[in-house]
Amino acid sequence: MASPVLDPNAPAFTRRFMNLADPRLGATALFASDEFFAPKERMLEPQPAVFIPGKYDDNGKWMDGWETRRKRTTGYDFCIVKLARPGTIHGIDLDTSHFTGNFPPAASIDACTSDSAAPQHDADWREIVPATTLQGNQHHYLPIADARAYTHLRVNIYPDGGIARLRVYGQPKVDWTRVERGSRVDLAAIENGAYLVAANNQHFGPASQMLMPGRGVDMGDGWETRRRREPGNDWAIVALAHPGVIHAIEVDTAHFKGNFPDGCSLQAARVAGGTDESLVTQAMFWPVLLPQQKLSADNIHRFESEVAALGPVTHVRFNMFPDGGVSRLRLFGAIE
Repeated sequence: MASPVLDPNAPAFTRRFMNLADPRLGATALFASDEFFAPKERMLEPQPAVFIPGKYDDNGKWMDGWETRRKRTTGYDFCIVKLARPGTIHGIDLDTSHFTGNFPPAASIDACTSDSAAPQHDADWREIVPATTLQGNQHHYLPIADARAYTHLRVNIYPDGGIARLRVYGQPKVDWTRVERGSRVDLAAIENGAYLVAANNQHFGPASQMLMPGRGVDMGDGWETRRRREPGNDWAIVALAHPGVIHAIEVDTAHFKGNFPDGCSLQAARVAGGTDESLVTQAMFWPVLLPQQKLSADNIHRFESEVAALGPVTHVRFNMFPDGGVSRLRLFGAIE
């Protein structure tokens, strides 16, 4: 997987939450009204879109995204996407990278909740993004203020054209009443609803990738900071999926060999009220959950007896000393 290109102007939701339209997690492009020039599945690819000069296929210029033919009738094109998990959407990125004379002038997005794999004809579609003007070769970051959880999206483009990438940033909806009290779950799993509050540096990879399922596939699939040239250490604050008591911690440095952190520690607290931004200062003074531990290259480090008994917590601050890269962070605990 290519290391993600971090846009410094992107809103916070792109760095905090998981991409609910990620095919690696189960998202699927179900149907498109047309996909003559480029298939709908390509719009969901996790790596950034590329442009390959001189590359053509039987239908014309090869484009890295979803692209429809030039519409010669009334109407518009659309694509239905099944999200990887039912979830609350906080923001969307409609990316037209490399589409210049062939991007749609406008787009809108509808959402619905369906128990079936594909929405039925009478699905209750709700508009979450009204018709919005698009530009060529750029990201369009669209905040969503809707607390409902959705399972499917319908991307409408007016009247035709191409979208390079669709990113749907949100939190999966988990029915915690079905989770047995006392059973251990990964409270830092992004698919359970955990999210990144803040990180001091994400130069080579977003800290939210530490919370993704599975092991990292390469060095680009994790959190990596720039080389620190001043005193101090790098850190990330994570909001847990559910309040709980943490009993075991795993820190995975998969693929990080010449750039793994020398050590790590964790602090934790139960937080009520305030904003995510206000936690950055508070977190420096949280109690220690895991004292500083030595880390090694390309390895899973498990800590259990070293974990302090702090009772139920809602947030953790992960400290790496002094800098480097971590592939995954797992916080196993019992929900409150």
